[in-house]
Amino acid sequence: MIQRIQTIWLLLASIVLFGLFVFPYVNFIDLVGLGKRILVTGTFSSVNNESVRKTTTVLLALVSGFVALLPFVAIFLYKNRKNQIKVVGLIIVLIVLLGVWMFSNAASQLGGISQSIQASNIGVGFFLLPVAIILLAMAIGAIRKDEKLIKSADRLR
Repeated sequence: MIQRIQTIWLLLASIVLFGLFVFPYVNFIDLVGLGKRILVTGTFSSVNNESVRKTTTVLLALVSGFVALLPFVAIFLYKNRKNQIKVVGLIIVLIVLLGVWMFSNAASQLGGISQSIQASNIGVGFFLLPVAIILLAMAIGAIRKDEKLIKSADRLR
């Protein structure tokens, strides 16, 4: 299990997705001039160089944690490679849906103060999602390569 390259890709994808809890996906300045950050756990404001939680998004945090845990769970499906490919494909779809949810959440929060999402507002968290998708796609390629190797070995018997 550990010697397979897809294990590394899946583990890295899980670590990258857990980075959503650390890195903000939107940074902006509100009408008062305070710097704010939106993470999957909520909205934080900088007051006297201290981070203060303004709102909490529990459901988004729970779903993000679930999606971040799924690639780690997929590592242990190594005995059934076809099922593992299906699960990783499902994880990619869930990541895309999570990205849409994060975008709509940020747009609604910024819409409340008459701002919109711009290139200067986007934080590191939004870039973690495509990185995770790329890592999962690499894992699918490695799983398919293993499946092809096993089928060729079965033909030789």
